[in-house]
Parts: sequence; C-alpha cells; structure tokens
Amino acid sequence: MEKLRKIFGKIYDKYVEKIYRFVFLKVNSEDIAQDITSETFLRGWEAFKKSHNEKNAYKIENPQAFLYQIARNLIIDHYREKGKYQVVSAETSPVTDPRENIQEKAILNSDMEMIRQRISLLKDDYQNAIIWHYLEGLPIKETAKLLDRSEEATRVLIHRALKALKEQIETI
Repeated sequence: MEKLRKIFGKIYDKYVEKIYRFVFLKVNSEDIAQDITSETFLRGWEAFKKSHNEKNAYKIENPQAFLYQIARNLIIDHYREKGKYQVVSAETSPVTDPRENIQEKAILNSDMEMIRQRISLLKDDYQNAIIWHYLEGLPIKETAKLLDRSEEATRVLIHRALKALKEQIETI
C-alpha cells in the first residue's frame, strides 16, 4: 500500500496544478475549484487503489486523462446541483514581466479579460479544446483522448473552436 501511495503522490504532484487551473477556469471560484480538485484526487486515489488490486484487471493507463475526466464530471455535477452556467474567470490577472510599463499591463489585462469572457460563451467542447490544447499545452493526441474523439476530429474541433472564438471577439 505504501508503494501505491508514493506512486499516486507523484501523479498528484505532477497534475494537481493543471487540474486546479482547468476547474478554476470552469467554475470561476477559488473555493469551489479547490473543493472539486480535492474531490477529483480523492476519487482518483480510490480508483487507483482498485485498479491495482490483484483481482481487478482494470488499469488506469493515462492518469492525466483519467483525472481530467473525473474533474469534468464533477464540474458537470456542480452545475447540475447549483443550476448555474459555466463562466470563465475574468478576475485573475495574467503572468506578466514586471519590467513592462503600466500602460502595457493594463492593455494586456484588458485583452485577457475579454478573451476569458468570450471563451466562456463558447460550447463546452470548444472551451475544453482551447483550454487543454492551448492553455495546458497538451498535444493533439492527448487532447483527443480527453475529448474522446479521434485526432482528426479533435483538429477539426480546435479549428472550429478558434473560429468561433474569433467570431466572438469580432462582435465587440
């Protein structure tokens, strides 16, 4: 059991920030994002223990995809329970170079806020594709697994998502 804890600890360390960021972009609340992230890893740990039971042939081949799927399901459950809409945060500020002048920072913050608001207006699959591929830097292959689509279908989805985002931005 100690060996499993160490293995899962490494998985936790590797993915906790990515899962939190994904959840936060979906729920727009630090407290809720922390709760959902915690629940994601709790459920992940339970599934991980079961998957390593000698009697169980089920194995978790891709922990990252597995954790994103748990998080995505918990986000859906959250909005079902609360009857809320998904909103991408417009409050967080991007990481910027402190040497930039104040005017450049203000322009960048304004642009990032506008993009976040516009992403929140996209379909859920479009939001996920943009977040996972561009913000998390996942390759097409990994993004396709998370979206449960082929790589070609994922490329098309990302293209359509960017086109929809561009149209949202142009309506300003």
